[in-house]
Amino acid sequence: MTSAQWRPVVSKVAGPVYLAIADAIAADIASGRLSEGTRLPPQRALADQLGIDFTTVSRAYTEARRRGLVEGRVGQGTYVRSRAPQPAPVSRGGGLAATGGMVDMSMNLPPRFDDAALSADMWAAMAELEASGGLDLLMRYQEPGGSVRDRAAGMAWLATRLPDLAVERTLVCPGAQGALLTTLSGVAASGDVVLAEGLSYPGFLSLAAHLRLQPMAVLGDAQGPLPDSFEALCAAHRPRAFYTCPTIQNPTTLTIPQGRRTVLAAIARTYGVAIIEDDAYGALPRTPVPPFAALAPDITYHIAGLAKCLAPALRIAYLVTPDTRAAARLAGALRATAAMASPLTAALATRWIMGGTAARVLEAIRGETAARQALAAEILPADAISADPEGFHIWLRLSPPWTRGEFAARLRTVGIGVVPSDAFALGTPPEAVRLGLGAAASRDDLAQSLRIVADLLSQPPALSSLVV
Repeated sequence: MTSAQWRPVVSKVAGPVYLAIADAIAADIASGRLSEGTRLPPQRALADQLGIDFTTVSRAYTEARRRGLVEGRVGQGTYVRSRAPQPAPVSRGGGLAATGGMVDMSMNLPPRFDDAALSADMWAAMAELEASGGLDLLMRYQEPGGSVRDRAAGMAWLATRLPDLAVERTLVCPGAQGALLTTLSGVAASGDVVLAEGLSYPGFLSLAAHLRLQPMAVLGDAQGPLPDSFEALCAAHRPRAFYTCPTIQNPTTLTIPQGRRTVLAAIARTYGVAIIEDDAYGALPRTPVPPFAALAPDITYHIAGLAKCLAPALRIAYLVTPDTRAAARLAGALRATAAMASPLTAALATRWIMGGTAARVLEAIRGETAARQALAAEILPADAISADPEGFHIWLRLSPPWTRGEFAARLRTVGIGVVPSDAFALGTPPEAVRLGLGAAASRDDLAQSLRIVADLLSQPPALSSLVV
């Protein structure tokens, strides 16, 4: 993307405009819309495009620099900062060691497990596809929504959480993001209001901006979205949908309890609001809370991706719709946006699921996740983190004088990437960052990186500064 093509989506009524522009920069970096080295529009040109004062854009770029998102180059402009590790000594008075690069904890990946036999079985399933008519698989298109066999595999995968599914209500989509695009484009139109948690998945925020929807934040507490806030927004704005990641929420790790889900579903049904349930982590808990699609199947679009519980490279997700009419409508949206999910990866997922390999992979991921969460609980201060022992990310709250931008910038100097709260926030971002525990190649690498994070937390920003 060039500087002329990028334009932030901001609201002049949702707080200071300069903060909204800085938030948009952070969100677009996190979603990949703005890549490292991209030059942002000149300040005056952006001010003219948005119809705001030049000083507002100047303050926005200054705020983005403060957060460590961009850098100014004399005579050239403002550029998105590189995320590449930059080994540098950060030790003063027993603080961080001169370690060089550690691990990119900005990526929220399932952890690698150490099971050679299971890995071999995963690869063997690919070879078996050829023996079962693989050329047709390679040389034919499939209908949008996937073959009956692949849809049935999705039903089998979801059976413990959503029993008695019908093939006609289940679609195979090109990853959770593809399923989310299909669903949003099918239930809402440009200008429509959609509700979400105040801290939400950046991929949803990016799609809402792309589709020119109006996302609004539902206030929350320790149990998730507040029913009173949800109902007030439904009554005042008549939203088309409510997007939620109710289990091991990204980024806060919160799981909405069943009682709260039931109340929210009843309100949604009263106001005719569709629930879009992003169940990315729903397969991880051994004793899951019933999903919205089980409590309110008539109004819920349930997205169950395989990236977090099997393999990110599959890019397969199962979309369960409220009824067959909705499935047919969304199959049309899927045809228009992506034509179909990859038949090859869908067939591989089907073979893993029906042959039992998927269940073994899930169990291996669960085991490694528990071990890594135990490490994090041992190393990081308990009062600063929110974590679910069955999830592989952590929400780290920062105390003054640390700010999220400065904390993330200091970690980058030793090659540790984290995601500041800006990427997730619909409103004012809190001083917090998300840590992913899965990208580290080993537990030893993770432990070393977590110790660096803990060391940095224990000292004030001035003590770890390299500015001279």
